[in-house]
Amino acid sequence: MGWWEVDADTLARSRFAISALAETTAGLLTLATGAAAHPGERAWLDAHLPAYRRRLSADPVSALLIRAALGHHWIADFLVPAPAGEGEETFDDELERIRATPTEIVHADLTVSLGGPLPAALDRTDLAQRAADLLAWVWRETISPYWPRRRRVIETDIAARSGRLSQGGWAAALDDMRPGIRWLGEGRLQINAHDYPPRDLSGAQLLFVPVTPSCGWVSWHLPHRYAVMYPCLGPLAEEDGLPVPDALGRLLGQARAGVLLLLDSPKSTTQLVALTGQGLGSVGRHLKVLLDARLVRRQRIGRSVFYTWTKIGEALIEGQRDD
Repeated sequence: MGWWEVDADTLARSRFAISALAETTAGLLTLATGAAAHPGERAWLDAHLPAYRRRLSADPVSALLIRAALGHHWIADFLVPAPAGEGEETFDDELERIRATPTEIVHADLTVSLGGPLPAALDRTDLAQRAADLLAWVWRETISPYWPRRRRVIETDIAARSGRLSQGGWAAALDDMRPGIRWLGEGRLQINAHDYPPRDLSGAQLLFVPVTPSCGWVSWHLPHRYAVMYPCLGPLAEEDGLPVPDALGRLLGQARAGVLLLLDSPKSTTQLVALTGQGLGSVGRHLKVLLDARLVRRQRIGRSVFYTWTKIGEALIEGQRDD
């Protein structure tokens, strides 16, 4: 397994951060795989995947570059720079770090991500510019129109994990952050299940950066800054909510059924407000009815309360899906 050695000073400086570039890179990863983790992600892919594929079809060099940069088991380091860590940067500020990457570093990073030599078509000096241009396109066409709402989802994740941190320390905050991550104790943070040599982060800053797509990675700016990008606790739903089965909508009402559908994993009231676009009072009333009907249960983690399906609620949802 891969793990980082984190001393007390590094842990004291660790914090959550928001990055528009990380959100855009996560969108690029989702577009590249074409795989959706939930209906909201599927709707986003259906809306933007055709244009993304046309963009790459018209630019075969960039298409080859992205395939090489995403690699098989490792993303090229230059494509995923760690956030600056001091305040929130603009997207353009973050993107400039990619654009300014020296050619020799781009080539070296691609060799690692590919696990072998570069194709002849990538032996050129404009690869950093091409990668930045593609990310700028992904931001402009597929992320920026939704950024205010996505940012609210990210903020609710940070609020929920900060609550865990205040009550249970970093071990609680890191719980279920993404597969492979957990606090091992004795200053060791497992970051993945791969057999990579440990890294000593003594004196460095460690950032945790949530993104709404269902993917994650690690990055660094050696020797002083490291970052873990991870998927939010609450996945990004469709703009109008998850599609509600007709019978379930008639039984519970469209808005209440939409709340119930989102509770396949624990979510707080604040997260549900961000995901549904409904007001706090409305979400609270829906949750009370669902609790009284024993379709959901609640559990307190630190100062936060999370809701999820009971077995009855799960059976009700699965029964609708079977139909």
